[in-house]
Amino acid sequence: MTSVDVPRSAADVVRAAGTAPDLATLDARVVDCFACPRLVAWREAVAAEPRASFRGQTYWARPVPGFGDPHARVQVVGLAPAAHGANRTGRMFTGDRSGDFLFAAMHRVGMANQPTSVSADDGLTLTDVRVTAPVRCAPPANAPTPEERRTCGPWLAREIEVVAARVLVVLGGFGWQAVLTTLAEQGWDVPRPRPVFAHGAEVVLARRDASDDRTLTLLGCFHVSQQNTFTGRLTPDMLDAVLRRARELADA
Repeated sequence: MTSVDVPRSAADVVRAAGTAPDLATLDARVVDCFACPRLVAWREAVAAEPRASFRGQTYWARPVPGFGDPHARVQVVGLAPAAHGANRTGRMFTGDRSGDFLFAAMHRVGMANQPTSVSADDGLTLTDVRVTAPVRCAPPANAPTPEERRTCGPWLAREIEVVAARVLVVLGGFGWQAVLTTLAEQGWDVPRPRPVFAHGAEVVLARRDASDDRTLTLLGCFHVSQQNTFTGRLTPDMLDAVLRRARELADA
């Protein structure tokens, strides 16, 4: 295999992501990435010592690609795979409480065919929505470094470009900043100072190139982490409202 097939550095990621002609190729290259030594070591260490409740299961222990409708008009952007969630199942937001909260909401608003997701082969189908993250490997303490975000950024940039959604629902402040950085690098006219993250924040971006009349709307939403959902900072009604607003904007 060439370095494009198996990225082992930030430069490799730039080449592999930038030359991916379609979503299937991009996803295949994502899962073969070894560019961040700390994240590679952590994702594999977690798999070697699974939680008692998952003992005997084979962990994915690789970067996690986006999941959902390849022609989605709405993309949901999180933070990174959970160590015993997507790092175990191989599918974004699957197998943990955060995913339970998110997919239940998607089912209520008509974006998912079922309210739960426990594995990559459980029959879940998403309609007009795709979920992804700025960082594709589970990070220690759920905290990727700025360098790891930058290294992983081209995967997100190319995915946003290929899917060409009209609305991005961004979960949490980390994802918000990562998305704004990626969009600015892609030629979107991101204001200075940058829009501040808040739940319910709504920002419409245009292209810097005047000949390109596309627009893209960012919607802010508190992250579906247990810290937010267990404390009531993010309620089911709040998440439903954001997803319904995203669908309204996509239909406009």
